[in-house]
Amino acid sequence: MSGDEFLTPEEKAEGKSGVGPRGESNGPENDGSNGRRNGLGSAGGTEILALRFETHRARLRAVAYRMLGSLAEADDAVQETWLRLSRSDAGEIVNLGGWLTTAVGRICLDMLRSRRTRREEPLDEQPGVRMPEPVLAPVTGADPEQQALLADSVGLALLVVLETLSPAERLAFVLHDLFAVPFGEVATVVGRSPAATRQLASRARRRVQGGAPAPDGDPDRQREVVDAFLAAARDGDFDGLVAVLDPDVVARSGAGVTTGAAAVASGAITFGRLAAVGRHALVNGAVGVVGVMEGRLVSVLSFTVVHGRIAVIDIVREPERLAGLDVTFLDA
Repeated sequence: MSGDEFLTPEEKAEGKSGVGPRGESNGPENDGSNGRRNGLGSAGGTEILALRFETHRARLRAVAYRMLGSLAEADDAVQETWLRLSRSDAGEIVNLGGWLTTAVGRICLDMLRSRRTRREEPLDEQPGVRMPEPVLAPVTGADPEQQALLADSVGLALLVVLETLSPAERLAFVLHDLFAVPFGEVATVVGRSPAATRQLASRARRRVQGGAPAPDGDPDRQREVVDAFLAAARDGDFDGLVAVLDPDVVARSGAGVTTGAAAVASGAITFGRLAAVGRHALVNGAVGVVGVMEGRLVSVLSFTVVHGRIAVIDIVREPERLAGLDVTFLDA
């Protein structure tokens, strides 16, 4: 959907659709001009501009969620992007998708930098990691909006690793590696040269590859392994837990990081009662477990299954991360 369907035949004939000579895409790589030239919105008015903005909303929300790890903050960033667009000279924008992508990137970068300045302790001195807000869906499958948000395998493990990056590294990785924005465009957002921006993305890529392994893609196999883990935890079966854990498994939460099958298995036995009340759900597109007590969500466990064993467990318990999540689908 290009947005031309919202224009009158007269506007199309006059060339006011805003589509450049090579057409408009969702990416910013149209002409190297950061999406600016004449054409968009000069006659259509705010209503047409708003309609065209809506065709890009899902992509912008996906960019912002990967940048911020929070659905609420992502929605705030998308809204701010619209406000900036509505106040701009829209008639100079030829590649609306590219303009919006770089705009939301700038907004998210500012939000990340502001978040860091508010920390009372340096990041490296935090006892655990800053857990992102998960996206939950029934095991029968995510709805179209959730599928759009989680396209390209944006698992919780990836978001957790992104939380450890500097704001500039995160922006370079998200925009270039996940959304194919050219380094020249990313460089204008972070205020560095294209070569320096490449280095930012390269450092981020190494961190991601080391901390967010590619999971097995078969959901049935994922559930089989997760069920074996839960059964062993409920029964206090230490050997059974070790059997389904990768020897170098990592368990992460806001409280800390545990590594190694023996240590993680010991911790899982300690929380065996929670395993007994755990319920299956898709957590960022992969089979996971949510803990519900008295109708209240108390925990979300995301599992990264690699070669039939659990390689990463990410645990979200922070009330502020869980408060806005809807678990009514579990009773459907």
